[in-house]
Amino acid sequence: MRTVDKGLVMSGLIFSLRTGSSWSRNRLFGLSSLLLAQLCRNNSSKMSSDAHWLSPADRDQMVMELRATGWVEVEDRDAIFKELNFKTFNQAFGFMSRVALQAEKMNHHPEWFNVYNKVQITLTTHECGGLSKRDMKMAKFIDKIALSM
Repeated sequence: MRTVDKGLVMSGLIFSLRTGSSWSRNRLFGLSSLLLAQLCRNNSSKMSSDAHWLSPADRDQMVMELRATGWVEVEDRDAIFKELNFKTFNQAFGFMSRVALQAEKMNHHPEWFNVYNKVQITLTTHECGGLSKRDMKMAKFIDKIALSM
């Protein structure tokens, strides 16, 4: 993307402020606010209430359930972690592929690391800065897929 003097780049669109233009700064920023609001409405299915922090009671209950399947809380972060070991690299990669497809559908992508047959996964929701319902749904999906491998 080329550099635009006195420009505003928003959601891939370039708005340029030209000296002597009939568009004032206030009109331009008003227009950009309207466009941003429309983008948020259009993406509301992706940015659902699943991305909000869990209440302390819900968080404790859900994390306790996930501990039973091997998830642990990450020290110094509001996140959960699990390490999975598979028989082969192909199984690990197949597992990661299935999780990646679901992550794309959920618009919620894990932090992960893979070496040969080992996959390490950390889940947190960056939008809210901690654990959310979306992380819990993803963790349960990951457990389901791991059991089927």
